[in-house]
Amino acid sequence: MVNNIPTIAGTARLGDPFSSLAGAVGSPPEHYGNPLGEQRRLAAGEAIVDLSDRAVLTIVGPDRLSWLDSLTSQSLTHLAPGDSTETLLLDPTGRLQYAVRVLDDGVTTWLLLEADEAAGLLGWLTTMRFMLRVELADVSAEFATIGTLGSPAIDAAAPNGVPLVWRDPWSAVQAGGHQYSVVTEHPGGAWTYSELLVARDALAAASAFPVAGTLALEALRIAAWRPRAATEVDDKTIPHELDWLRSAVHLNKGCYRGQETVAKVHNLGHPPRRLVMLHVDGSEGVHAVAGSVVTRDGVPVGQVTSAALHYELGPIALAVIKRAVEATAGLSVAVGDVVLSAIQEVIVPTDAGAEANVPRLPRLGAVHR
Repeated sequence: MVNNIPTIAGTARLGDPFSSLAGAVGSPPEHYGNPLGEQRRLAAGEAIVDLSDRAVLTIVGPDRLSWLDSLTSQSLTHLAPGDSTETLLLDPTGRLQYAVRVLDDGVTTWLLLEADEAAGLLGWLTTMRFMLRVELADVSAEFATIGTLGSPAIDAAAPNGVPLVWRDPWSAVQAGGHQYSVVTEHPGGAWTYSELLVARDALAAASAFPVAGTLALEALRIAAWRPRAATEVDDKTIPHELDWLRSAVHLNKGCYRGQETVAKVHNLGHPPRRLVMLHVDGSEGVHAVAGSVVTRDGVPVGQVTSAALHYELGPIALAVIKRAVEATAGLSVAVGDVVLSAIQEVIVPTDAGAEANVPRLPRLGAVHR
């Protein structure tokens, strides 16, 4: 039976204690008056971020892990109490619909996701229960999410005796996964991000800890090349384009929706687009924003998906561009009437995919020389 508790888009957002703190701008706060200083504290593991606008769904029942495993891209049946991972729900053509952070406590599987995705995912999962022993609920009005890159002395909720702490698997290539990036040191290796679930009536106590805004978190996420569904994904996205096989796809598990596309592109083809990080010229005093058009020699080749001012790197952005754009090509970002030069840092290479390395056979009638 689906729980009809009000969602965080409504009454549960009222009275957010973080938004009442000195200097807070926005709800959840984007910053508290010093975005760059907040980045430093967050990167050092000394601050927390209010993410209480995020959604939380639960699945209970003995079939919960095997059922979710059969529907999504990650291998989930092995999850032990306290383990966390992430998984993707794809459409039949392999396009990405939902990116879900998954945590299991031995009794309940907890799904963490963007607020505007909760209703759609919950509705679709409900239609897929059939005769399996699973029950779903939206518990966003009961539990709130807090982000951190450290280990704050905050008691995470533990309704079944296991603290609800989701640890981001982006820090390393997961079992069954694959990384397209060929850098010696992936910036995700230093990404120590985690999310804690706390009871909403405990948010006031949590707000007493050192805080950083969502702008700080976004800047550090971009620098770690970490994709996010709310920003990097559109209606054409396949996981390969964002190097998301690194942490959210198990290439050797059983069948799931969209698997054929995942396998074909990875083994035989190439993703049509690729994720890059851009170092954007900031001398004009204008910064790139999500949706800014990326051009090469005046020709549009993609768009910015996320942008930030990093406390060390300066203006940076993630962008999805056409695969065929050379890795050494100079790019520009159009922001209104201002065109900013940008240097690309390759995340997904132009030759990503075709891992099977199938030898090319001569066409019938071809002349051999």
